[in-house]
Amino acid sequence: MYKKIEQLKTVTKKTNEGKDKMFKTNLADFDGWNPKARLFSLVQVPPGEEVDFHMHVGESETFFILSGKGIYTDNGTQVEVAPGMVTFTPSGEGHSIKNTGDDMLSFIALIVVD
Repeated sequence: MYKKIEQLKTVTKKTNEGKDKMFKTNLADFDGWNPKARLFSLVQVPPGEEVDFHMHVGESETFFILSGKGIYTDNGTQVEVAPGMVTFTPSGEGHSIKNTGDDMLSFIALIVVD
């Protein structure tokens, strides 16, 4: 099976003020997708926006940074991220990521159920 990215569903999340906060394209939009991989998406965050801090329980999340730059918060510890970096948040821990650059911050996000 295969699809072009234009055929995949993209969800746009907005800020309270109506600005684009995040674009999430579901890369797992296939019949028969493994349910243990709850999310496999291309995430794009505009400059100055962020994916708010959140916890993972019963699942883990991995980011692979494709482009842009940002600050990744791992349970309160902050680190600068850039293309080629990988982050991992196991079950019971939390994280966030903020675009601190002038260009779109793009990464692949994978959530796997324990």
